[in-house]
Amino acid sequence: MTEAENPTAPAADTHREGHAAVRLGGRAYASNAPFPGQAKPGGLINAIGAWLLEDKGSTETKQSHDFERDPEHVGHEHVHSWWRVMCLTGVDYFSTLGYQPGIAFLAAGALAPVATVILIAVTLACALPIYQKVANESPHGEGSILMLRGLLSRWKGKAFILVLLGFAATDFIITITLSAADATAHLVENPIVAPYLHGARVPVTLVLIAVLGGVFLMGFSEAIGVAVVLVIAYLALNAVVIAVATTAIIREPSVLVNWQDVLFRDFGSPLNMILVGLLLFPKLALGLSGFETGVAVMPLLRGRKGDTWANPVGRVANARRLLTSAALIMSVFLAFSSVVTTTLIPAAEFQAGGKANGRALAYLAYEFLGPLFGSAYDVSTIAILWFAGASAMAGLLNLIPNYLPRYGMAPQFISATRPLVLVITAIGFAVTMLFDADVDAQGGAYATGVLVLMTSGAFAVTLKYHEEKRTTLFRYFIAVTLIFFYTLVVNVWERPDGLRIASFFIGMIILTSILSRAYRSFELRTDLSMIAADDTAMAIIRESVRDGRISVMCDRPGERSYGHYREKLTQEQEAFNTPIGDDLIFLEVNISDFSEFQVAECTITGEIITGDETFRVLRVEGSSIPPTIAAVLMWIRNEVNRDGELKIIPHAYMSWTEGSPLWHAARFLFWGEGETATMTREILRQVEPNPLIRPHIHAG
Repeated sequence: MTEAENPTAPAADTHREGHAAVRLGGRAYASNAPFPGQAKPGGLINAIGAWLLEDKGSTETKQSHDFERDPEHVGHEHVHSWWRVMCLTGVDYFSTLGYQPGIAFLAAGALAPVATVILIAVTLACALPIYQKVANESPHGEGSILMLRGLLSRWKGKAFILVLLGFAATDFIITITLSAADATAHLVENPIVAPYLHGARVPVTLVLIAVLGGVFLMGFSEAIGVAVVLVIAYLALNAVVIAVATTAIIREPSVLVNWQDVLFRDFGSPLNMILVGLLLFPKLALGLSGFETGVAVMPLLRGRKGDTWANPVGRVANARRLLTSAALIMSVFLAFSSVVTTTLIPAAEFQAGGKANGRALAYLAYEFLGPLFGSAYDVSTIAILWFAGASAMAGLLNLIPNYLPRYGMAPQFISATRPLVLVITAIGFAVTMLFDADVDAQGGAYATGVLVLMTSGAFAVTLKYHEEKRTTLFRYFIAVTLIFFYTLVVNVWERPDGLRIASFFIGMIILTSILSRAYRSFELRTDLSMIAADDTAMAIIRESVRDGRISVMCDRPGERSYGHYREKLTQEQEAFNTPIGDDLIFLEVNISDFSEFQVAECTITGEIITGDETFRVLRVEGSSIPPTIAAVLMWIRNEVNRDGELKIIPHAYMSWTEGSPLWHAARFLFWGEGETATMTREILRQVEPNPLIRPHIHAG
């Protein structure tokens, strides 16, 4: 990216990386070109890789560089109107209409409408305010995890994030597999196709997940287009069913009278009904799903002119509009659907094997509108249940790149959409086969993931209001957090399998993160185009060029005195048995947070220490010493050869470190230190495969 493309970049002292050919000994080379004797990659592999990675950076990482220029249309093909994105998140949220009335009746019986009203109250008074605040605080898709990130420092903080991401992965992955399995269950129970799909539950579910992944391989725009059609059709059909059923109740008001008689006979008073409904609330908590994905997909929302990266007011306003509209639409449908199904469907039909089991509104569609409309309703239900995983897929595609690759805990290619889609689809296949596409077996894990995210979101908002000293809201959200914590505990107590499944996901994420961190150890962790130097540092670099080289002594930060640098220079001259001249630059690296991986920006500062001699010192901050040294050396090489003639190569001098190589490798992996010379040289070898133009490392 050039300076013209990024108006927020530092001014004159920031120098951008280029790929122009450079010359050495009369021969031209490019930093990114194979050197003589190096094999060139095959054309087919290149083509496949280019297709997979052609949208690399289409996630929030790239959008951050373009946002200031055009916030309303940043990444034109990746942002959409709020109501279209609402449909993408709504395929999961609204699809619960297919089974939520049945769940409510099985849990509460005739009290189902009262319990549903309590669910609606919690949605509007608790969940919605939580995620409106989360949208304010994490407008770029990080979710409530961002608000809790600073709760613990360094590796403890990263471990905490991995645990929360494990629960998020449980919620989102199980949403994909459970929804596909539920769609399959509806499909194989259809009398028309049942004879042809007998015993094919797992293969059919795998096909549905594969097709879902295929839609996202085509792009977000295609996925949103499908979601819009499915949501509009599904809500329209449900509105027709509920309207016809409501008309039937108006014509036969006796069904309402009979229902009220049952309520007062069983519970005595409205107060008792409310108290029992509150106790039954945890059984209906699945009706709260969808809020976390609503925040995770915020990068897909179009902003407006005047937005800034730090304060995207338009995007936040659209996110709040999305969350509020979805909650209100769902609340209306839940309230009416609960009343009509409870009063019009015989209780026996809700039980296992009954015609309304898991499909209460479909039962009414057949009962009042006939088999033709009922079949259309079934097709719509199967379609939206299949695509309900789309909101989870979109959430993962925006959530994961914001954390794991940036922390070195996933391969860098995961930042691109298509490879991540393939990974998520493969995990969906594994989970489906592990649970034999059984809806009930996955229900506990789904509820656990949803409720952990809700509880952590409530806790994060509570802490935020405490930080803002808004006492009334702080106390209110303490109560909200306790409500969700109680609901989570009850759910885990009744279905402990959900916590076990979530623990497996957490363990796999932690294991994968450690392996990925080790695998990516030798990456350059700073984009060279994001390195800047102050005026003093630039003057030091330019004045230190001697005989086609720049000599850099890598030193640990210590006392900033003339005596310290005089002593260090003497030691190095003795160690290398050579009179290193007065053109030497001292390079000191301060470790900021060794648990971090990628460093977004890096600023080199310079200082001149004077005495009998003059010592030139460069200082820089990074998450690990060897990658930071390697990045600075590469940047210096490119900076002093900006004319394209590669005449000057940096030479870095370091001391060997005493101790076990394995121990130093562990120190490098977890604390950013270790055998600096060896690690720096290997990083440079990975970054610059051409040894003719690679900065040199000297160890002594």
